[in-house]
Amino acid sequence: MRNFENIKMMNYKKISTMAAVIMMAACNSPENDGQEVDTAAKPALATAAAGGPDVVSLNDDLLNSVYSHYTKLTAALIDGDVAEAKVAANAIALGAGKMNKGKDLVAFSTKIMDTDDLDVQRNAYASLSKIFIERAKKSGMNSGKLYVAYCPMAMDDKGASWLSNQQDIRNPYFGESMLDCGTVEETID
Repeated sequence: MRNFENIKMMNYKKISTMAAVIMMAACNSPENDGQEVDTAAKPALATAAAGGPDVVSLNDDLLNSVYSHYTKLTAALIDGDVAEAKVAANAIALGAGKMNKGKDLVAFSTKIMDTDDLDVQRNAYASLSKIFIERAKKSGMNSGKLYVAYCPMAMDDKGASWLSNQQDIRNPYFGESMLDCGTVEETID
């Protein structure tokens, strides 16, 4: 989370956009209907929401706010949850639309939002992840670490990468069928 001084520096438009995204995500979440959420039933979502032991913060404020939704998208794909993936992709598209040269992020997020096919979502996620990795490397870290994970079997054995705030492999390209397939190839700190 941003500290108090950073929040004061954000303008009203950014705050209202973030509030709208949070409200939309909360309203569209089938798990958040006033009942307590069983985090044991959804370990990937619980882990992504908890953010791991280190708080991850990128130097680029806009990328940092979009990254939090990227982690939700990753968790949704790990769980094979098409509806949650759409919600997270929508939030990414909204935030990426404000970024300099964010058109590609918006385009791949839109592909994820526009389909009910998990494989199509995962294919678009591979392209989205490639852009996130490049931008995270350029941004650098304010705190915490990001790990570039790689699965050689993803995308019909062409391989694909993704960002994670944990060293443990939780594969968004295969979910439960090959949950721990992959390796950490790089650390961004």
